[in-house]
Amino acid sequence: MPEEIILNGEEKMIKAVEALKKELSLIRTGRANPNVLNAVRVNYYGVPTPINQIASLSVPEAQLLVIKPYDKSILNDIMKEIQLADLNLVPQSDGTVIRISFPALTEERRKEFVKDAKTCTEKGKIAVRNIRRTMIDQLKKLEKDGEISEDELRTYMDDVQELTDKYIENMDALGKEKEQNIMEI
Repeated sequence: MPEEIILNGEEKMIKAVEALKKELSLIRTGRANPNVLNAVRVNYYGVPTPINQIASLSVPEAQLLVIKPYDKSILNDIMKEIQLADLNLVPQSDGTVIRISFPALTEERRKEFVKDAKTCTEKGKIAVRNIRRTMIDQLKKLEKDGEISEDELRTYMDDVQELTDKYIENMDALGKEKEQNIMEI
């Protein structure tokens, strides 16, 4: 039973790290990154569809993103949705492809994005700590009910703390990496 609690908690911590990766990928750096369009959905035959499923995305240059729709009839819909997504990107079309030029970020804008990255990282770490607290509460309940001894409780709590430290370090590394990418010119 305690092992089950720890395994469940670890699964949740892994999901928290994945959620942080996804959230950090949406923060712009000075380079063109197709991931900034992950949240954009285009109505394709009545179904909201991610852009990467209806078009090929490529980065031919560091500051340029090219979107080539598989179906040319949805080119204007893609452009419209990118503009409505409020990503501060200006798509330009030549009738067959959409080009999005990523302007170089100002120092002030970079610092804003670093703050956003730190906020996302902190939220992720809070989620992991909440998972730890839930696991510890469940283990204490087992000890109170007499299913495990006090010594076993301490051992399991040490295991929970090790897991927590591991995933928080992982999140810190992800956050620092994103900050470096943002501040890189």
